[in-house]
Amino acid sequence: MKNTFLIIATALIFVFTACGPRQQASEDAVSYQPGQLISETHQAFFNNLASLCGKSYTGEQIYRSHHASGWAHLDMVMHVTVCEPDQILIPFHVGEDQSRTWMFLVEDGQLRFRHDHRYPDGTPEDETLYGGYADQSGDAFVQHFPADAYSANLIEDGGGNIWTVRIDEDFTTFTYRLERDGEKRLRVDFDLSNPL
Repeated sequence: MKNTFLIIATALIFVFTACGPRQQASEDAVSYQPGQLISETHQAFFNNLASLCGKSYTGEQIYRSHHASGWAHLDMVMHVTVCEPDQILIPFHVGEDQSRTWMFLVEDGQLRFRHDHRYPDGTPEDETLYGGYADQSGDAFVQHFPADAYSANLIEDGGGNIWTVRIDEDFTTFTYRLERDGEKRLRVDFDLSNPL
């Protein structure tokens, strides 16, 4: 009788444990969804960017500082290829150079912008994945990404970099801009009104 009681009690404990409320997953295991853990403003920008998905757009260099060779003579195209709840990937081709991909990521509850540079065989270049987290000064159409610590260590004098990404409110132009310590370094505008 005592053994039967123990067997029944053990079975009941197992049933209640299996059917009872589950513990929440740890923060590390959270699968980010739209609007989850990032600010409404950052989410609105992310959504506006995602609305370009599946299309390609031509661009032109508006300015390039004297610190680097210009791209004005080269064809430039951005391809908005991957749009998922936690990432938007935009390969950016400059002439024959297809090494660059802009990455907009929902990471650690924030909006992050990174530059993924790869060789033709897919291996990462030495200077890659630099960028930063969006600050609080933007809105649904423009975000500013000051260089993070990784980028400051990777790029010589890169600690003063601020990348700005803007979509005109009428969705006619996408702008990528880089400043360093207040100096204009690069601006490329893409024509959203005429997708390829």
